[in-house]
Amino acid sequence: MLINNFSLPVRVYYQDTDAGGVVYHSTYLNFMERARYEWLRELGFNVKLLTEIHNVLFMVRSLEIQYLKPAVLDDFLNVTVAVKEIGRSRIVLSQEVLCSHVKLVNATIHVVCVGAETLKPVSIPAPLRERIGKPA
Repeated sequence: MLINNFSLPVRVYYQDTDAGGVVYHSTYLNFMERARYEWLRELGFNVKLLTEIHNVLFMVRSLEIQYLKPAVLDDFLNVTVAVKEIGRSRIVLSQEVLCSHVKLVNATIHVVCVGAETLKPVSIPAPLRERIGKPA
């Protein structure tokens, strides 16, 4: 079950592409990172304040990504975030990049909550866990 579906609109700019106007494969990771950041903000959690108040960071532990079709210069994309699983210190997210409802990229991202000083896994802060656990 996916919860907290979120979508961030992204325009493809020249800086995102190669000389042929095709989006670089690594640029999709930037788009997805931006969507995760904005998803947290939409849930009411500023990344900077998570660090300052709860003393935690979120780090990507692993990801699996499939590139299905290319995006090109000036495309208008939607980058989605949905929670697949949540554990004590980890969140498994499903992310997609769509253009006109056509799936271009899909990924599964494993994110771990770590202590800001130790960089070792810690429990996800209770207020965030509660917010994530509720369907959007």
